[in-house]
Formats: sequence, structure tokens, C-alpha cells
Amino acid sequence: MPSSARSLAVAGAAGFLFSLLSALPASAHGPADAGLLTGALHPLTGLDHLLLLVGVGALAGRVERRLLWPALTGAVVGALFGAAGGWIPAGELLAALSVSALGLLLLASHRSGKGGGPLALSGAVVGSAVAIHALLHGREATGDPTWWLGASLAAAGVVAVSALAFAHCSIRATRVLAVMLGISGLVLAFAPLG
Repeated sequence: MPSSARSLAVAGAAGFLFSLLSALPASAHGPADAGLLTGALHPLTGLDHLLLLVGVGALAGRVERRLLWPALTGAVVGALFGAAGGWIPAGELLAALSVSALGLLLLASHRSGKGGGPLALSGAVVGSAVAIHALLHGREATGDPTWWLGASLAAAGVVAVSALAFAHCSIRATRVLAVMLGISGLVLAFAPLG
């Protein structure tokens, strides 16, 4: 691994660990105030959302770029459903576990060859994971279009940077991320229960 990629991986791992240690899992979703900046910060400050976005980007970069389409579809459908008052039981738990699901999908992609299984199945997992998170955003948001614009731009930025970074990272770095996503999702899901 080139030294610049290694430095990026070390900085990313340090940032990830800091975020995990400083996060309060029970407050991953709260009221979404109006405004472009508030919207842009929202997906970056909810650890489960940030991990999901990094996972989607890594899958797009390492496995298949076409996985961005089900992610985008899940984001739109989930946000609209949530904004319309839609609800799913145990949404917070499912949001956290969806991070683990992306980690498992990323890990499986290296064990079974590119894709980790049929593209349709991978797309369904990615789309569902993003839809759950977007639904929670939709329920929280005030309806201010500038909030949605900020949240969408920040989310797209994280996914794009992650896709570019993981397209050039080693398989080992990708496996480390996959394990970190898997464990983090479980910690976020079950830490509030303890």
C-alpha cells in the first residue's frame, strides 16, 4: 500500500475510533432543525448514518459501482415514506443492524469473489439499509428544502469520498472496514440495552 493510502487509512481508522468512543448510541436520531448547515451536519454527526454512508461508498468502490442506484432509490423512497409519517417497528435497532449488514456484505464480497453474491441481492441489502436510515431522517426533518439539500450533499460527499478511497485501498484495509462496520452496528444496536 502506498504511503499516502496508508496515511489515509490510519487517519480514517483514528477518526472512526474517536467517533465511536464519543458517540451516544441512544441519541443517533433526534429532531432535525431547519437550514442548509444543520442538514449537512446531520448525516455526519449521527454515527450510524456516517458508518452507513462509508459502507455504501466502500461497496461502490470495491465491489460494484451500480450499487449506488439501489442506495439512491432507498434514500428517496425511505425519505418520502418517513416524511409522509411512515414508521417501522424497531427502526433505530434496524438502522444500527443495517450497518452490520453492509459490513457482512463487504466481507462476503472478498470471500466469494467480486460482488459477494448476486448483484440483485447485494442491491436489495444496500437499498434496504439506506431506506431505513432515510425513513428515520424523513420522520425527523422539518420539511425545509434547504435541510434536505444539505443532508443530501453531505451524504453524497461521504459516499463519493469513501468510494474513491476504497477503490484504491488494499483488500486488507477493506476487510478491516468490513469487520469494523459489523462490530459497530452491533455495538450501536445493543449498547443502549445495557
